[in-house]
Amino acid sequence: MNIEEFRTFCLSKKGVTEHFPFDKDTLVFKVCDKMFALSSLKKWEEGVQFINLKCNPDYAVELREKYESILPGYHMSKKHWNSVHLHSNELPVSMIEYLINHSYDLVVKGLSKKMQEQLR
Repeated sequence: MNIEEFRTFCLSKKGVTEHFPFDKDTLVFKVCDKMFALSSLKKWEEGVQFINLKCNPDYAVELREKYESILPGYHMSKKHWNSVHLHSNELPVSMIEYLINHSYDLVVKGLSKKMQEQLR
């Protein structure tokens, strides 16, 4: 998955917007103004392609134990975020999409019922 495929996949989800809230380098995807995915564009250009995704804490640990390319979230809460490194090609695109969906779904689940209804 390249950066454009990542961007297109994230934006295809209902209610998603993209932002640069921290600096002109960090691309952030939000649903109802809550972050679910982000990545450094500068790191991609340097050949270090990774995305930060929200994750269920128990599942996050399980993924880190199973895959070398999944690490605790870079500059994020290590309990709730993973950094998924894509340059190793260890993970198939279907797994990356699954992890993006998991992150999105976690954030949506945490929204108010009214906001969840607006996304349907």
